[in-house]
Amino acid sequence: APLSSQFSGLLGTVYRRGNLSFTRDGSALISPVGNRISLFDLKNNKCETFPLATRHNIVCVGLSPDGSLAILVDEEGAALLVSLIGKSVIHHFHFHKPVHSVSFSPDGKKFVITKDNVALMYHAPGKKREFNAFVLDKTYYGPYDETTCIDWTDDSKCFAVGSKDMSTWVFGAERWANLIYYSLGGHKDTIVACFFEENSLDLYTVSQDGALCVWQCDTELDGLKPMPPKEAREKNKIKEDEEFLEEPKGEEIHGKANPNEQEIREKVKYSRVAKYFFNKEGDFNNLTSAAYHKKTHLLVTGFASGIFHLHELPDFNLIHSLSISDQSIASISINCTGDWIAFGCSGLGQLLVWEWQSESYVLKQQGHFNSMVSLAYSPDGQYIVTGGEDGKVKVWNTSSSFCFVTFTDHTSGITAVTFTSSGYVILSASLDGTVRAFDLHRYRNFRTFTSPRPSQFSCLAVDSSGEIVSAGSQDSFEIFIWSMQSGRLLDVLSGHEGPISSLSFNPVKCVLASASWDKTVKLWDMLDSWRTKETLMLNSDVLVVTFRPDGKELAVASLNGQITFWDHENAVQIGSIEGRHDLQMGRKELDKITAKQAAKGKSFTTLCYSADGQSILAGGLSKFVCIYNVKEQILMKKFEISCNFSLDAMEEYLDRRKMTEFGSMALIDEGAGDEDGVAIPLPGVKRGDMSSRHFKPEIRVTCLRFSPTGRSWAATTTEGLLIYSLDSGLIFDPFELDIDVTPSNIRKTLHQKEYTMAIVMALKLNEKKLIQEVIEAVPSNEVDVVCSSLPDLYVEKVLEFLASAFEISCHLEFYLIWAHKLLMLHGQKLKTRSQKLLPVIQFLQKSIQRHFEDVSKLCEWNIYNIKYALAISQQRGMKRLAETSVDEEELESDSDYLM
Repeated sequence: APLSSQFSGLLGTVYRRGNLSFTRDGSALISPVGNRISLFDLKNNKCETFPLATRHNIVCVGLSPDGSLAILVDEEGAALLVSLIGKSVIHHFHFHKPVHSVSFSPDGKKFVITKDNVALMYHAPGKKREFNAFVLDKTYYGPYDETTCIDWTDDSKCFAVGSKDMSTWVFGAERWANLIYYSLGGHKDTIVACFFEENSLDLYTVSQDGALCVWQCDTELDGLKPMPPKEAREKNKIKEDEEFLEEPKGEEIHGKANPNEQEIREKVKYSRVAKYFFNKEGDFNNLTSAAYHKKTHLLVTGFASGIFHLHELPDFNLIHSLSISDQSIASISINCTGDWIAFGCSGLGQLLVWEWQSESYVLKQQGHFNSMVSLAYSPDGQYIVTGGEDGKVKVWNTSSSFCFVTFTDHTSGITAVTFTSSGYVILSASLDGTVRAFDLHRYRNFRTFTSPRPSQFSCLAVDSSGEIVSAGSQDSFEIFIWSMQSGRLLDVLSGHEGPISSLSFNPVKCVLASASWDKTVKLWDMLDSWRTKETLMLNSDVLVVTFRPDGKELAVASLNGQITFWDHENAVQIGSIEGRHDLQMGRKELDKITAKQAAKGKSFTTLCYSADGQSILAGGLSKFVCIYNVKEQILMKKFEISCNFSLDAMEEYLDRRKMTEFGSMALIDEGAGDEDGVAIPLPGVKRGDMSSRHFKPEIRVTCLRFSPTGRSWAATTTEGLLIYSLDSGLIFDPFELDIDVTPSNIRKTLHQKEYTMAIVMALKLNEKKLIQEVIEAVPSNEVDVVCSSLPDLYVEKVLEFLASAFEISCHLEFYLIWAHKLLMLHGQKLKTRSQKLLPVIQFLQKSIQRHFEDVSKLCEWNIYNIKYALAISQQRGMKRLAETSVDEEELESDSDYLM
């Protein structure tokens, strides 16, 4: 099963660097996450990471106006043309230099990119299929320093480019007679953004020192005159000559900062009408990003201190100013309606969407800003908990990919996290000397376990009942046992002569396995007052230990790169895998030895059995996750978890282009400013030296876990939390197929009302849409009969289909009838195969539980509303009764008076 799993999502990281972009309808946000892009659907509260990746981190994203295409450009200038509809790569292109920004024209016919001190205009790929999707149209010269930002006029006739040389240039997309280029000064720092006013050539420019210039143009957009026919003919002649060149270079337009009088005669003129400053006197704060909404005249500016301002232009009225982070705001985007503003902070990996009118958050997400260390699935597979070196414990929803709670009680890095069997309690161990228990009902830390002498906890395990909590110490070589109920320390297990590296409870029996650097695995019997039941001797330091889901086998990974399998009942080794060569290390930039030599000292640091126990996943300090067959002890598949060369230890061989006679180019710190900094990491640093200005994190897999549903597995890596899932619609995987099983025959059988036969045939073909069609064609009163006549072999297949159908179908009651009848009629037989069927049943439970939570909330709300309506109607009834009784009394008194 794990062999056919494919990348399905990236959690734990919501924004790295680059520009944020709203989709055309304004309801979804595209965020660059390392070398991938994630789409946040803000209306349906879902997040999806596209199954495509660039070779380096993405720095800019350009969206086409119709919302169907995107251009992704990475740090090295390599670009991907991506279909946002098909979520696939259409074309590869390389700009050969780092690109600062990319922007499509509003009519979608052209796009401009800025690199070095030039702006390049290309013909945008159209609706038709093209051999070359990137055809250069014009090259614009003018700025002396690097170009930074682009903005187009609404009719796509002109665009403006900002530069680091403090100038802004307005260029014509065509050669207009009265506007070919125009240079604007007026600033004392780098231009961060420039914006045209709606349907106008009037311009706003914003610089890094917090200055805003308002420029007025003496010509309207309609006043731009086409080139005289004579000059246009000369231009066409140049184009005809270019057709014979191998690669057309396009037209070149050279702008001058100080043109002579003859050149500016009868041309468009700009004048500065106002200059405003964001920074108050003495309060200097770098402006880092800006966005402008033309229809509402709303300017949003972000600063290095994490503050943002909202101003109304052209009068520069401050609407409001707020601090959203203590890190610099790297990117801002406003949606098409002007209601939602997205902010990205790359320092902490924060992504926020703010509704400025109601002053409330639409989305507030933050990943672990340091490495993720550990993860655990909840028993129903609905949630994932992650622990990071930033001391945070985060809980993620697997269906929406959003983090819904963050616990910040720990004061140091997390080393291990786990769920209890109930699924509502999370435990985390930390280097701060505490193990904390968190409640998922009230979202609070309700238990804190500590040791008599402060010690750093390196691993954690909880027994199947959720009553006994154990943690291993790094410094005192002891294992501490606590009671979950009372929070008291029950026992301290000593016997190991080295730091405890891993703990694992047997899922079936009351046995705890502990692994240590003293080359032993000890088995402790919980029922026999924690006596050492067995000691398993190994040839090397033990790094990780884990039990098979049925508790009958133990897997151990050691420092020499071996994975050994043990029958722990008889303390006998039953197999081993030599995995050192499969790990396939990459060569780090500053390594003096080859990757092949370095791999000899490497080993697996995390192990995990699949849900059925037939295969085992192993990962370590490498970009590969290996899947082995336990019975055959062979490598079945290697997953390459990343192709991102912005991370260290990715390349297999040394890149000769980066070598000079003085050593590696990587020694030169590019981000060091004026002084030539040298970034030499300290020995043993895996995450990059934080004190140096420029560092590359090393690729590694810190933790692997298989979902209890058996449908997916997850890995915490340098890139974030990667999820690989089996739920892919394009795999044709028939089951006991024969020649008569065809879609037409299945529909014929269904038409003859032979429902059981039709279901069996559809399951043999194993086409999801067809199975759905057949099952939904069965009348609800016939479900009982069909379920009872279904062969045992196919009951499991139907249950698996029902579990996946619950996630997408609206026929909730109909599928619940199916699930209920199948489990009632075949429950006893299924119980005998419970171990094998457990993942399917848990998958079904996860799907039903999710619906139960949604529907129960709705029902409670409806019950409350009905009670409220009834109470009001009763009050009105009582009022009416009171009024009628008063009227009757008055009538009686009147009649008495008359008498």
